[in-house]
Amino acid sequence: MKKTLLSQLFFLFIFSITICQAQFDDKFYFPSKEWKPIADLKYEEVFLDTDTIKLNGIFVKPQKKAKATILLFHGAGGNVSSYTYIAKPLVDKGFQVFMIDFRGYGKSTGKPTHVNILKDGQLVLDYLIKRNDVKGTKLILLGVSIGSQVATRLAKDNKNSVSALVLDSPLSSFTDIAAFYAPKEQQDVIKQYLVSPYSAKEDIASVEVPKLIIHSKEDKEVPFEQGQVVFNAAKDPKTFWETTGKHIDAAKVAGPEYAERIEKLLSK
Repeated sequence: MKKTLLSQLFFLFIFSITICQAQFDDKFYFPSKEWKPIADLKYEEVFLDTDTIKLNGIFVKPQKKAKATILLFHGAGGNVSSYTYIAKPLVDKGFQVFMIDFRGYGKSTGKPTHVNILKDGQLVLDYLIKRNDVKGTKLILLGVSIGSQVATRLAKDNKNSVSALVLDSPLSSFTDIAAFYAPKEQQDVIKQYLVSPYSAKEDIASVEVPKLIIHSKEDKEVPFEQGQVVFNAAKDPKTFWETTGKHIDAAKVAGPEYAERIEKLLSK
């Protein structure tokens, strides 16, 4: 997320509020159609149909048999080609990683909203667990930044299919991140009227599988405290990993340890 873009949310929000509640979904998502070269990973490109739009994803596999499958939901900006730096250490460690673009991102068509992203996430999960190369493997959901919201709700709703949940630099809710970027005098109004149709801080209390929360105190885009809120709301088994670096930089900074931390969840 970029502060200059997110700030638009609050000015529009304050001037647009009536007695009705609102979500202002379009102010949370900053899709890019620019496809960055993916030179260091071999991948299968997948297109999925949902209502009138197409979703695009890539499935990256290790050279040997995968030790587990990871479904990755990316952040508010870029597209899947922007997040291969997170997939790389995971694939090197033996995981297979499926990365899906939200509506409007990359080669996916349509326009993203909180509701349709969750709907599409369920469709992708249902598709993935039916694949022969996924059957028999443990499935881990990995939500990055704003992707933490849909990943947590899916973990809650699919208890029999998901083996672990990883949240990298999570926001506690759509409402909380909006309030964080708002001027102080507007925060109470935003908390009262801006709707979070689902939120990690509420949903994670119902997630029973092992959980890993990753956050850096140096994160300037999603405050460290929001990761702590999500962690505190979670039940055991859970682990909090305090990292260093910028927003969603853990995979870059920690290197192989990023995958090693996730692998430990499978033994819990």
